[in-house]
Amino acid sequence: MEAVLGVLNLGDFAQNFSKMGMFPVFDLAYYIVSILYLKYEPGSVEVSRRSPVASWLCAMLYCFGSYILADIMLGSSPIDYFQYNSHILLASAVWYLVFYCPLNLFYKCVAFLPVKLVLVALKEVVRTRKIAAGVHHASHAYHHGYFIMVIVGYVKGSGVALISNFEQLLRGVWRPETNEILNMSFPTKASLYGAILFTMQEAHWLPVSKSTLILAFTFFMASSKVVMTARHSHGSPFALIESWVCHLLFGSPLGGSEEDHHHPPAAAPSSPLKTKEELSDGARKRKAKKAE
Repeated sequence: MEAVLGVLNLGDFAQNFSKMGMFPVFDLAYYIVSILYLKYEPGSVEVSRRSPVASWLCAMLYCFGSYILADIMLGSSPIDYFQYNSHILLASAVWYLVFYCPLNLFYKCVAFLPVKLVLVALKEVVRTRKIAAGVHHASHAYHHGYFIMVIVGYVKGSGVALISNFEQLLRGVWRPETNEILNMSFPTKASLYGAILFTMQEAHWLPVSKSTLILAFTFFMASSKVVMTARHSHGSPFALIESWVCHLLFGSPLGGSEEDHHHPPAAAPSSPLKTKEELSDGARKRKAKKAE
């Protein structure tokens, strides 16, 4: 891959891209998309009217849940990230505008598909950087703890999904069947695979530089999520490979459970199993109409 980048003269671009700051533009996109998905969740609009404090806490978990969970795993205080006032204020401003902006104007603007596609792509830039940072931080605490590096990187990339059941309690909803470990969405799976790749790179088992890996994985994540969002698709680019590997190793394909997860039976439309980051277009429109 390094040779290809050298031919294309992208080595310097990858280096500069990996050092590019995330605040405020990329972080702002991350907060907007995260809180946008929160608004899609059942009961979130009602909670914002009944208990703004609970709604704000849910929004903070959506924005910073990965940092909180990773800090707990590494023995730090779970409220460490709240010392960054600029991030908390920016996320809080986004929460207020998404839920309380007059005439729902802000929500309508960021939910407009062309705008949303740009925001989704920017969010994946942040996700990739968080995975890489999680692996790097874990490697300093546990120099040869490769499994710990994978776990921390995985949590940094998909922490909010992993603590979704706790966040549901704040909204007065309890749906243990939506546990992300049992029904992994594409971003959660991709975070796990990305954590493995960055751990291999950290251990010098992968013959690419970190900047190159960040660029390549960011491109994969951003393009995948943009296409899936544009098509309102819940499929996964990994589905075919996972089905084959699981059939080979465990005697059964993985695809069946994921189909059930994303396409609930018609007999029970009132309680579908949703992912934390993806909803069907019909559900999105119903929530938007209800909010209006």
